[in-house]
Amino acid sequence: MTATAFTPRIFSGIQPSGGLTLGNYLGALKRFAEKQDEGIQTIYCLVDLHAITVWQDPERLRQQTREAAAGFMASGIDPARSILFNQSQVSAHAELGWILNCVARLGWMNRMTQFKDKAGKNAEHVSLGLYAYPSLMAADILVYHATHVPVGDDQKQHVELTRDIAAKFNHDYGVDFFPAPEPVIEGAATRVMSLRDGTKKMSKSDPSDASRINLTDDADTIAQKIRKARTDAEPLPDTLEGLKDRPEARNLVNIYAALSGMTAEAVVTEFAGQGFGTFKPALADLAVAKLSPISLEMTRLMADPAEIDRILGEGADRAEAIARPILDRTLDIVGMVRSRRG
Repeated sequence: MTATAFTPRIFSGIQPSGGLTLGNYLGALKRFAEKQDEGIQTIYCLVDLHAITVWQDPERLRQQTREAAAGFMASGIDPARSILFNQSQVSAHAELGWILNCVARLGWMNRMTQFKDKAGKNAEHVSLGLYAYPSLMAADILVYHATHVPVGDDQKQHVELTRDIAAKFNHDYGVDFFPAPEPVIEGAATRVMSLRDGTKKMSKSDPSDASRINLTDDADTIAQKIRKARTDAEPLPDTLEGLKDRPEARNLVNIYAALSGMTAEAVVTEFAGQGFGTFKPALADLAVAKLSPISLEMTRLMADPAEIDRILGEGADRAEAIARPILDRTLDIVGMVRSRRG
């Protein structure tokens, strides 16, 4: 069988579960915007079907979906250059998701570490959707024949599962139909940690607002949170090796590197021997310069929710035009009998 040459295409998404943070910006949105300059089609999705794997207040979910869309655009994602939409407007995601449920193996799902982390000791009481959502994530990617998926390192396992599902589908049906997408993990701060505990990921669910920088924070709040971030008493070393057992210090260095476009090595070299009394004000100034314009633009965009809805609807139409033929061909491959209308 001759291998199919798939057109390079980027797909990624974020749950609109409220409260975009610096972690979302550095780990995803900033990188999404940069991908627009690589000459490859970019498709970005607000995965609201994933959001309801845990209960959501319906009106709040709608608001959070619009806020996330505003965050994407304020961070540099141009709806004219990328396809930006919310998942529930393109039914092909859910339709392919069911087919891939029937391809994925139970043992594969049982190995997914994020489910274990999220369910904890209450695994018997969480939704089936939370358990099975990795196969829907595979459908999100494969319904566009995406070849590259920008993700944080905590999502790499899901892309690897997608590759397994694609390979099994192709094998079972004797086709070379779905590509094996590649996870794209790059940048100095693909995993941004809490400002209060450098061993924990920055999260909107942390009870302490001081643990994170929200993309809606104003300039004064951003600067204050950076200056109050937990550190240690030692000055910055002259090599990254010197940060090995200093998680809070390493986190702030990574954030500076990602915001400035420098390598972490270059940041350490520039600030070697200096204490956090010097480094944190410099980081605060940099963070304010990069992030406060995003906050202001989000506020402007959120003042016109109808325009956000229009943009998402237009993006959904463009996404549907790609996804529907791929889904239709999938249904033909698996043997579905369908009437041909129109």
